[in-house]
Amino acid sequence: MSVNLSKGQRISLDKADGGALDAVRMGLGWRAAPRKGFLAKLAGTREIDLDASALLFAGGQLADVVFFRHLASDDGSVRHLGDNLVGGAGAGSDDEVVLVDLARVPGHVDQIVFTVNSFTGQTFGEVQDAFCRLVDERTGTELARYTLSGGGAYTAQIMAKLHRTGTGTGWQLQALGAPASGRTFQDLLPAIAAHL
Repeated sequence: MSVNLSKGQRISLDKADGGALDAVRMGLGWRAAPRKGFLAKLAGTREIDLDASALLFAGGQLADVVFFRHLASDDGSVRHLGDNLVGGAGAGSDDEVVLVDLARVPGHVDQIVFTVNSFTGQTFGEVQDAFCRLVDERTGTELARYTLSGGGAYTAQIMAKLHRTGTGTGWQLQALGAPASGRTFQDLLPAIAAHL
C-alpha cells in the first residue's frame, strides 16, 4: 500500500518480514499547466523540460551524480533511464526514472538526494500534476508518493532523499519538498547542503 508523504515525513524501506528492499525506482511525472487568457487556445500547451537528478553523498560530500548527461553512477548502482523533454504523464506514469540498486550502493555513500529542476527555466507555477514516487523495483509496488505542489516562482525542488539507517544496512525515505532555484543540479548544491 502506497503512502502519500507530506513534507518532512519519513518511511522505512525495511520489509514486513524484517528484510530490506534491494532495488527501488524513483519516478517523476508532470504536465504543463494550461495557459490562461484569450490567446491560450491558440498558443496551446507549453512544453516544460523537468530534469530528475540523484546526488550521492558520503559524509556530507558529493561523491557522484546521476542526471541526463551522466546516466549511471561510476559504480553502476544508480541509473537514470533517460531525459524526457516535455513531460505529459502527470498523475499517470513516470516521465523520468532513476533506478537505485540499494544492495550495490557503496558503503561510504550514506545519502542519495533526488532533485528536479526546470532546465528550460519555467517556474513550478507553470507545472501541474507533478509528483515523485518510490516503487519497489522487484514487485512494481508503489511504496510512497510525494506531490510536488504549491506552484510558485521557483524553478527547482529538492524532492526527497534516501538515507542509511543507524545500523548502516537499511534505508529510509524522507520527503523534503524544499523549493529552490536553478536550471541544473549544480545550482542546487548550496540549498541541498541544509538537508544533509
